[in-house]
Amino acid sequence: MYLAIKRLIDLLLSSIIILILFPFLLIISVILLCTGEGYIFYLQQRIGYKKRHFNIYKFATMLKDSPNIGTGTITMRNDPRVFRFGRFLRMTKLNELPQIINVFTGDMSFVGPRPLVQRQFEFYPAEVQDRIYNSKPGITGIGSIIFRDEEKLISESKEPPFEFYKRVIAPYKGEVEMWYQKNRSLKTDFLIMFLTAWIIVSPESDLAFRVFKGLPQRQF
Repeated sequence: MYLAIKRLIDLLLSSIIILILFPFLLIISVILLCTGEGYIFYLQQRIGYKKRHFNIYKFATMLKDSPNIGTGTITMRNDPRVFRFGRFLRMTKLNELPQIINVFTGDMSFVGPRPLVQRQFEFYPAEVQDRIYNSKPGITGIGSIIFRDEEKLISESKEPPFEFYKRVIAPYKGEVEMWYQKNRSLKTDFLIMFLTAWIIVSPESDLAFRVFKGLPQRQF
């Protein structure tokens, strides 16, 4: 019942949002055509529901060949591959808006574990890999809230980015996402959506740890 209601909410909300935001999305698209490298969408293969692959939509914020330059699929804070307007889109999270299309088509939900590329997915322990995508991946999720400063953490680490991600971020993010699998409900999803908006206004807030009982605590 939970999954059926969640899919209905996703379908209705994504349809309404696409209609309402279409003029705004069109403006962003025109700006992107005139800046950066002149392309609008960035499509990347991610791991989805039941570990099936799909293409995620985002507004373009980086150079076209970014996956083959520098740190590859890991983005650093003040990453030189990000162009000026792309930096604004990433800071405001507007680059995520085209994922509404993924929600509408059923590849994603508004709330769920973030869909990872294959290499980062493989950093999770086997038991996490087996269960994390028993829920559809989401535009936002508890992992997105707790790791809102992921780029900063990676940038400030003295370790190579992938080593730091594998040793520090992946194990804890796996614990957080397993917490979601155990506690998922419509109430949890609505609270996550509220907290997503909250941290845009107050990015240093620890409200998530006060709202959700039993959420694994950060050790770094």
